[in-house]
Amino acid sequence: MNSRILAGVVALVAAVIGAILVFSYATGADQRAMSRLSPVTVLVVQQKIPAGTPVAELGELIKAERLPAASVPSTALKNLNNSKGKITAIDLAPGEQLLAQRLIDPNELGTPGEIDVPEGFQTISFALEPQRVVGGQFTAGDTVGVFVSFDGAGEEPAMTQRLFHKVLVTRVQRADTASDAEEDSEAPTPAQDALDNALPTGTMMVTVALKDVQSAKIVFASEFGRVWLSKEPADAAEDPPTPITRSEVFP
Repeated sequence: MNSRILAGVVALVAAVIGAILVFSYATGADQRAMSRLSPVTVLVVQQKIPAGTPVAELGELIKAERLPAASVPSTALKNLNNSKGKITAIDLAPGEQLLAQRLIDPNELGTPGEIDVPEGFQTISFALEPQRVVGGQFTAGDTVGVFVSFDGAGEEPAMTQRLFHKVLVTRVQRADTASDAEEDSEAPTPAQDALDNALPTGTMMVTVALKDVQSAKIVFASEFGRVWLSKEPADAAEDPPTPITRSEVFP
């Protein structure tokens, strides 16, 4: 009897030790995977933050997380030491990194997240996916280049062309990124979660200032083609507009 009890105790201890070893290996493997990505610590949004929120009120709305260096923009903030007195320029969504350009002086905007429209201009809004708006890495007051693409029709080939240079962005809004499907999905590993959180998601609503005919062109492109934006600062070079077809891509 004693030998059977002893054997049972030994088997139980072995099972516990085995479980501990498996857990330790799994944890170590995930840590090794993250270390190979050269992680850096940046501030990541935890809850939706409306435009105009003071930095002093961010508190638990943001959290320092370790993300792969390759997925961290150069303007991502590691702390708020140099951001006292600033406010958020646009709505911030959970999972996105807090970038320096997302925080501005309150005096820079008449209304948080929006700037005044220049005299003689009108504003027009259109919704685009993150990859069409430089991953959302611009805010009100920036200028952008506008490109449009159309599929081929009849004898006309598929074509892409720059439409406007240095268009003023007056407002940027971001749709919520949370979904029931995401909430019900299996929890990812920390390394995978870091990669996912580094990627912008959702829809960006961009409002720009244009003249009447320019606005009509944007509407037409949005209705019948596809619009892309580039971040185009004031000192960016302005090449002549060149229609790009398949023959230009593959000469």
